[in-house]
Amino acid sequence: MEGPKRDPRGQLIRPYAVTRGRTEPTRNIAIEAVLVTTPRGRQEAAFAGRDKQMIADLCDGRALSLAEIASHIRVPLGVARVLVADMTNEGMLTLHETSVSEGYEERMELLERVLSGLRKL
Repeated sequence: MEGPKRDPRGQLIRPYAVTRGRTEPTRNIAIEAVLVTTPRGRQEAAFAGRDKQMIADLCDGRALSLAEIASHIRVPLGVARVLVADMTNEGMLTLHETSVSEGYEERMELLERVLSGLRKL
C-alpha cells in the first residue's frame, strides 16, 4: 500500500515572503564574503525565525561564503543576501570581506578558486 501522495513541488514559499517583501539588502555583501556566527547569534538564533536559525547553525563553528549559505538553505542568492545583511546588522554574524585594495591578479586568483570549488560540487 502506498503512502499519501506528495506534492512534487515540495513546500513552496515565495522568496519575498522570507524577506517580508524586501528585495534589497541593507548592506552590499559580496558573493564570496565569509560569514561566521557570533556568540550573540548563537543565543538569538532560536528566536529569529527558521531561515535565520538555519544560517546561524550553518555558520556556527565554520566559516561559509554567502553563496554557500544560499545553496545550503536552498534560497535564491538575493534572498540569502537580504537575510545575511540583516543578521550582520543585528550582530548575529561576523562578516569577513575580501580586501578592496586587492589588485586584478588577486581577484582573478580568488575567482578561479571559487570556480574550482563550484566545479567540485
